[in-house]
Formats: sequence, structure tokens, C-alpha cells
Amino acid sequence: MEATALLLSRIQFAATVSFHIIFPSFTIGLAAWLAVLEAMSLATGNRVYRQVFEFWLKIFGVAFGMGVVSGIVMAFQFGTNWSELSRASGPIQGPLLTYESFTAFALEATFFGVMLFGRTRVRPWFYLMSCVLVAAGTTMSAFWILVNNSWMQHPVGFVVQNGVYVPTDWAAIIFNHVVWVRFPHMLLGAYLTTAFCVAAVGAAYLLKQRYRVQAVVMVRMSLALATVLVPLQILFGHLTGDFIHDDQPAKFAAVEGRWVDEQPAAEVIFAIPDAEHERNRFEWKIPVLGSAIASSSLDSREVGLTDFPRADRPPVLVPFFAFRVMAGCGMVMLALAWIGSAVARRGALDKQRWLLWPLAFSFPLGFIAILAGWFTAEVGRQPWTVWGVLRTADALTPGLSAHFAAASLAMYVLVYAFIFCFGVYYIVRIVRRGVFGGNVLAIWNGHVITQTYRPASRRAEAARASASKT
Repeated sequence: MEATALLLSRIQFAATVSFHIIFPSFTIGLAAWLAVLEAMSLATGNRVYRQVFEFWLKIFGVAFGMGVVSGIVMAFQFGTNWSELSRASGPIQGPLLTYESFTAFALEATFFGVMLFGRTRVRPWFYLMSCVLVAAGTTMSAFWILVNNSWMQHPVGFVVQNGVYVPTDWAAIIFNHVVWVRFPHMLLGAYLTTAFCVAAVGAAYLLKQRYRVQAVVMVRMSLALATVLVPLQILFGHLTGDFIHDDQPAKFAAVEGRWVDEQPAAEVIFAIPDAEHERNRFEWKIPVLGSAIASSSLDSREVGLTDFPRADRPPVLVPFFAFRVMAGCGMVMLALAWIGSAVARRGALDKQRWLLWPLAFSFPLGFIAILAGWFTAEVGRQPWTVWGVLRTADALTPGLSAHFAAASLAMYVLVYAFIFCFGVYYIVRIVRRGVFGGNVLAIWNGHVITQTYRPASRRAEAARASASKT
């Protein structure tokens, strides 16, 4: 029964984190982009930036609210299912979460209302400052979460006293070298998630010939950002891999699908790992490349999973395939960003339907990549909750029954499914309705453009189109 309760509790935590991370990974980047749009609107006086800002502010409000609600619910299970983890690591993880509340949540709670309702009530410079501080708050929230999680991945700065992890060096915990590769990796992932959501909406509008000026702004700005950030993300992904290679060799071997020591090591591009027989099926690999990626050497010796006891090995299938899904999404985003930016510079973006279609369907790429990355990190960390210190089985609440774990799993899944569907429904509704109404005078690339925007209903739009033809 205890093994069943452990499995159900792990599934529950994976499900709740997967639901929750979708919204913060979107709002972190969107808050920063809204601050940029507001700054450009004030600097240039171009009303197009203001219109795009107002549109995405509505989406930001819904996504931000869903992230807060799902985050609060997610925290309950630390007391219900993982009380031993809370008891042992509370002196470290408790203050870190408190720092998040005192810094990130304080900024967000103070200035989020100004963003939503204060444009006509405060001076323009104060409104811009509010946008910047909300963006800073979302970024700081990600920072403290990554500090917390990175300590679990690479615990430092503590001693064990009566089974409790007591901090001895907060500087070592907060400025853990692992944080400074994992935090930028997560932050860039959030920015790219937002960039491709914005590009997808803009591309969809261009395909339907709606809001052309605003849609071009969305696509061009987001692709320009992605053109720079995707290579940076690949760099920090490689640096994160260096940390795993040096400090979590069992996880690295699982990600690589390497069972035995190799010198030089090959890079497995695709395979189906068979943990029972300790081998790969249908393997396709490239000689020497594994050593080059892992150690920047052509003849380094790389360890395999058989070097570790079975009890200390992570499940291989999940990190192996999750990493390849994440990397594959990154390559697709890189291609779309570079090709799209090259086309956009020629000034004929709205006519390139062969490009707009894949861009319109690119919105899930960032979410899939972030989820795959977290599955790689968290499942690859097993069987440890705090790496090398606390096993996941020992972090479980003592006496937790499988019936209770199943009931809480069902409750959490239902609650999160409702929250997710509610949030997605309203975001899709905002996108479909649009936010521009009436005749708007826009100045773009030196040209004065007057546009009449679509009414709320499709029937009204069709009637207007028919009247314009006659």
C-alpha cells in the first residue's frame, strides 16, 4: 500500500505542477513584453503599440489569475502528501518561499491593479513604472522558485541536525552556481513561450486578414526576440547539461540513454530504452558526438547506467524522451524565428501564407518544451527528492494510505482541469473577439493608415464585408 501511495502522490505532484507551470511560464514573458510595449508607446507616440498592449493586457489578466489560483492549490500537498519533506527541509525551503512572498508577490499584488485599472488614474510615467515592477515581480518569483528547486537538485550550505536540514550559509544556498544556469534557462523558456504565443496570434490574424497593422507588429516583434533568444536558450541548456554531467551522472546517463561506459562515447539520437535488459532497442547513434557534447573532447570516457545500483537509477524512458522533445521544439523554434525574421525584413510578411500557417500553429511549442524540460529535471532526479540526501520514498507523509492519495489525486486533477479549461476558454474568447473597435488612425513606417475594425459578432462582420463589395 505504501508503494501505491508513493506512486499516486508522485503522479499527483507531476499533474499539479504540469497544470500550474503553463500559466506562469506564459505570464513571466508576457509581463516583460507588456512593459516594452508601454515604453515604446510612450517613446514613439504610435497608437499601434497601445492597442496591442491593451489587447494582451486582457489575456495577461486571465493567465495571471489562473497562475495564482493554481499555485495556491498546489501548495497544499506539501502538508498532505509530503510532510516529511516539509519537516526536514522546512528551515531552508520555508524562508525561500517567504522571500518570494515579501519580494515578488508584494510587487505583483501592489502594481497589478494599477496595470489593469489605473491608466486613466495615474500619470503615464507611473503607469509605465507599474508595468516594469509587475514584470520584475514575476521574474523574482521565478528566481526564488528556481533557487528552491536548485537547492533540491544540488543541496549546499546546510548541516543535518536531528534529521532536519539546518542552513549554515545562505549565500551558498541563494548564489548556488546551479541557479545561475537554471534560472536563465527557465526565464528564456518563458520569454520564448510568450514570443511564439504572440507570433501565433498575429499570424492567425494575418491569415484571416484582420488587424493587419497590429498583427504585423506582433509577429515581427516576437520573431525578432526569438531570433536572439533561441540561440541563448540553447547555450544555457548546454550549460545546464554540464551541471548534470558533473553533479548528477546517473541522470545524465539516463538522458543520453547510455547503459555502459563508452570511450569515446556516441550520442544516441533515437532509441527505445529497455531498463529490464539494460539496453536500447532500435538504436540510432552518432559515434564520438557524445564525448564532444558531454566533455568537449573527442575521446572522453562517459559513464553508463550500469555503473549505478538499480535502486539509484532514475526511470530512463521519461528523461530520455522528454529531453529529445524539448530539444526538438527548440530546433523548430529556431528555424521559425530565423526564417520568419528574414521574411519580415523584406516587408511582405502578411502575404507569405506558407510561413503564416506554421507560425499560427506554433503556440504550443514553448509550453511543450518547458514541460518536457521539467520532466527531464524532476523525473531524472529520482529516486531522490533532495539529491543524495533525501529519497522520495522517505519524503512521503508517514502512514499515508493509498485510498487517501487516490482521493486527493482525483480532487486535484478535477480542480486543475476546471481551472485550466476556464482559463483557456476565456483566453481563446478574447483572441477570437479581438479588442479593436471603430476607426483608428495609425502611423506605421511613415504611412498614415486608417482601419475600421471588426465588430464583435461574425454575422456583423459578414454583413459589413458584403456591403463593402456593393
